[in-house]
Amino acid sequence: MAKKKELASIKFFKEIDKKSVAIAGGKGASLGEMTKAGLAVPPGFVILSHSFDRFLEETDLFQSIDSELHKTNYNDINSVDKTSAIIREMIHEAKMPIDLSKEIVANFKKLKTKYVAVRSSATAEDSSVASWAGELETYLNTTDKRLLENVKRCWSSLFTPRAIFYRKEKDLLETHVSVAVVVQKMVESEVSGIAFTVHPVTQDRTQMIIEAGYGLGEAIVSGSITPDSYVLDKRDMSLMDVNVSKQEKKIVLDVKNGVKWTKIAKNEQEKQKLSNKQVVQLAELCLKIEKHYKFPCDIEWAYEKKKFYITQSRPITTL
Repeated sequence: MAKKKELASIKFFKEIDKKSVAIAGGKGASLGEMTKAGLAVPPGFVILSHSFDRFLEETDLFQSIDSELHKTNYNDINSVDKTSAIIREMIHEAKMPIDLSKEIVANFKKLKTKYVAVRSSATAEDSSVASWAGELETYLNTTDKRLLENVKRCWSSLFTPRAIFYRKEKDLLETHVSVAVVVQKMVESEVSGIAFTVHPVTQDRTQMIIEAGYGLGEAIVSGSITPDSYVLDKRDMSLMDVNVSKQEKKIVLDVKNGVKWTKIAKNEQEKQKLSNKQVVQLAELCLKIEKHYKFPCDIEWAYEKKKFYITQSRPITTL
């Protein structure tokens, strides 16, 4: 038991890289790798997966969770929902080790920001066994007051009904799946979106597609809005196609609830979200990421105060 405590609980992005998936999860490892490569990644740190394992061990939750999962009837949605509610409640109610909670708060202060995004990063994420992306939770606009609570919520999102089904479906019930948590300075994006460095539909490797919408990226990721889409020829960075979508609402930061939907002014709704020049600037940044990784990437980006930030990058799994 003493051995466990000697492991670092937290590492800043600059201390991890793509080889750190086992301790930092797919998201964390990718953010570390891009930070080391000198890309514009908002600063942050990762609460490593063994911190969660230690929490489960010290609170004796390992056995309780295991027992709940084993008595679940996976053919009955109500049974899965009930299991999820019981396990998540157990995690939320249990006390986090004091030294760990102090360390998390101290590192939050080092980021010198009022708001952070708290994101789950499963250690099985984006591996060949399973892609956990989208199965786990993210809490935006988190202040120091909600920080520890949201870290526990990210931990417990390993047991949402969807994640429990997924675990069963991928035959991972007996496999140890853990979760790291990314704590990252919040970018208050005016425009944000995703980019695929290979056209995901035509699979043409000479083309790249960028999608853009007003406000925070969750609106696009969740499919709540239709973004603009820009197709570029990667060989000379020429714009081949510009498709502008009308956007009537966007997600913005909200002091009380983290985020909220707000209406977009009438005269802004049908405007192109990024100028052609900005599209090319972003495409060059995405190409740099693809060259660094040497494989096609699915990239999440944000634009704030005349600067592009990269908030996530993963392999395109559909190719």
